[in-house]
Amino acid sequence: MDIAEYAGYDGLGLAELVRNRQLSPRELAQTAARAIAAVNRTVNAVVEVYADRIDRLDETALGNGPFRGVPFLIKDVGGHEAGRKIEFGSRLCEGMVAEHDTHVGELFRAAGLNIIGRSNAPEYSIAGTTENALYGNTSTPWRAGYSAGGSTGGGMAAVAAGMVPIAHGSDIGGSIRIPASWCGGVGLKPSRGRVSAGPLVDEGGWGLAMNFVQTRSVRDAAAMLDCLAVPQPGDPFVIPRPAQPYQSFLQTPAAKLRVVWSAKPVMQMAVDPEVAAATERTARLLADMGHVVNEAPPPYDGEEANRRMLDLWFFGFDSWLDGFAAKLGRRIGPDTLEPVTLKIYEHARRSGAPGFFAARHYLNGVRRALGRFLADADIWLTPTTARVAEPHGRYNQGLPDIGAEDYLPFSDRPVQFTFPHNVMGTPAISLPLFMHSSGLPIGIQLGAKPAQEHILIQLAAALEKALPWAGRVPPLHVSRAPA
Repeated sequence: MDIAEYAGYDGLGLAELVRNRQLSPRELAQTAARAIAAVNRTVNAVVEVYADRIDRLDETALGNGPFRGVPFLIKDVGGHEAGRKIEFGSRLCEGMVAEHDTHVGELFRAAGLNIIGRSNAPEYSIAGTTENALYGNTSTPWRAGYSAGGSTGGGMAAVAAGMVPIAHGSDIGGSIRIPASWCGGVGLKPSRGRVSAGPLVDEGGWGLAMNFVQTRSVRDAAAMLDCLAVPQPGDPFVIPRPAQPYQSFLQTPAAKLRVVWSAKPVMQMAVDPEVAAATERTARLLADMGHVVNEAPPPYDGEEANRRMLDLWFFGFDSWLDGFAAKLGRRIGPDTLEPVTLKIYEHARRSGAPGFFAARHYLNGVRRALGRFLADADIWLTPTTARVAEPHGRYNQGLPDIGAEDYLPFSDRPVQFTFPHNVMGTPAISLPLFMHSSGLPIGIQLGAKPAQEHILIQLAAALEKALPWAGRVPPLHVSRAPA
């Protein structure tokens, strides 16, 4: 198989070739390695390739799930496989090796995925752009030098560029959906509690974070949810799921839904007029499909919410980094941490439990207010991001002249619509429904009530059919690489 043909398949499509014995998992891995070599020098999405899972792949070790043999990338955060490097995009952790498997890592392998490497991420996945001092900047495949988003920019850029059909992502404030918007892919953040964070953690990010994947098709996202929505022993709670598989909802039209939408800004940055127009066009399309659609801005102050997050997201951040420094025999300072990260570390050392609990109390109020706002709606429609991808250097953690207290609001303004769904614990998906006149993709975000991923899958499948994106190929794509 040549790399252009390979890049035309989604994950389930490649798995079908393996199942029908048209290709072996090893041959697929070798093709993926060639695809990475063809475009990664420009996109810079992949920071490590696992040679032992390509030419020396032990096919008998692969799981027998629906993605058996499909090449896959793990994000450089969390450490999901014992014995593999986990560096968090940071010089402080350079060369560090994970000591434990996670449940999500085990479920990836059970799904049959062949984890062939590691994708780039910003330092400790703090930024909404994938730029770091350890491995450099990841570009959206639509334009070199423009951000792929973050923090799962490496994974989504690799998928959009055709290197792999599916990649791991995690999302504490939009980190799956932002790269999906800026790279032109599908990014689903599941509900709180849907995917286990164990065994060493009860809930990621104090309940705000969720592991899942980046895909280029809705059906891959649905199939992967069937693989990962498996409660594990000791999980703090288990949320309901439909009686039938998520994949079954791909062909089932959604009943008449109540949709509330808005493209008005929720932070101190105007929404690009073309992005706002694309959101309104989506609202009109949903109305044409028979849904009840109304426009209403939410009761949400994104500026205040982001300021409060400094004391919640980074509670204990200092002791966590101190542990890495002690383990690796390094000193925390400007040679091991980027300027913004170092300031956040110093803020964490000064702050404590009162600020943490005050932030939790504030978030509870936000959650309740948004819950009341959406009580009579099934779907919340917004842009995924207020702007399309921007040049590198604007929002990264290398900025020298911004303080810890100002960084989060500043960096989140272009991606202001994603965080409410982390606060509420609700599922949300970004779909690449439109293109901007600049030649960059526009992501549209749909959110649903807790545990209602199946409704998002129904609606996303209908929109994928109405406004197909599979035929769009970015300039920095495997199929366009020199032979």
